[in-house]
Amino acid sequence: MLSVETRHAIHPAQAKTMDSAALRANFLAQDLFRDGEIRLIYTHYDRFVMGGAVPVGGQLSLAKVAETGTETFLERREMGIVNIGETGTVRCDGEAHEMGRGDVLYLGMGSGEITFEGHGRFYITSAPAHAAFPSRLITLADCKEVKLGDPANSNQRTIKQFIHPQVMESCQLILGYTSLEEGSVWNTIPSHIHDRRMEAYLYWGMEEEARVLHLMGEPQETRHLFVANEQGAISPPWSIHSGAGIGKYTFIWAMAGDNIDYTDMDFIQPKDII
Repeated sequence: MLSVETRHAIHPAQAKTMDSAALRANFLAQDLFRDGEIRLIYTHYDRFVMGGAVPVGGQLSLAKVAETGTETFLERREMGIVNIGETGTVRCDGEAHEMGRGDVLYLGMGSGEITFEGHGRFYITSAPAHAAFPSRLITLADCKEVKLGDPANSNQRTIKQFIHPQVMESCQLILGYTSLEEGSVWNTIPSHIHDRRMEAYLYWGMEEEARVLHLMGEPQETRHLFVANEQGAISPPWSIHSGAGIGKYTFIWAMAGDNIDYTDMDFIQPKDII
C-alpha cells in the first residue's frame, strides 16, 4: 500500500502567524512508519520527498508515484535509504542490497522499481536529479565520522556522513546522521541556516516517552516543535534547525538544493537568536 501527502512551501511571514497545530501540520513529519505500507511526504521545498517503508517480513514495491508525473519514481530522481530497524533487503535494478541497522543505500537516477523486504524499517529520502550516478550501499564501516562539541556545552556528538562528497558522488542529495554522546542534549549548536538548500530531519533511537524540542523559524522569529521517536521535521531554507532532547537520540539529516557543499551554511550564534 502506498500513500502520498503533499506539503506546500510556506513563506516565513505566514509561519509567524501559525499556532502549534498549524506549525505541526506544515513542518512535522509523523506517522511515516506503518506496518505493511509505504508512506511518503512530497514537499515543495526543492521537490524533496521523505517517507517510510515497513515490509514486516513481507515485500513492498515502489514504482510509479503520480505526484512526480513520470513513469517510475526514480526516472528523474535519486534516493537515499536508511535502515533504522532490523536487517532487511532492498532490491533495485537487478541487485539485492542487504542492509543492517544504520546502513545507507544510495540509488541513482533511473534505477527503476524498488522493492523493500524483510524486517527493516526503511527511511526514504529523495530529490530530483539531472545526472545518473552509480547506486551504492554505504555501511557503518564505510562512512566518514566527524566528532564535534564537548561535554561542557552539552553538545558532544558524532556526525556520520554517508551520501556526502567525501564518501561518494551524488547529484544533489546529501545524507548522514548525528548521534549525541551520553549526557549531551544539544544538536547543531550554534544553529545555522542555508538559504541555498532545504533540509529534513528524522529523529530516531529515542525512548517512547522521550521528546526532542526542535527549534525552527527565522533567527529573530523562532518557533518550536516537540518531536517524538521516528518523527521528522521539514526545515525550509529560511529556517534555523536546532534542538535539545531527553535522553539518547540520533537524527538523520538530508539536504537538497543548489549545491552539495556540506559546509555552505550561515551560522547564527545563540546571542543573536530570539
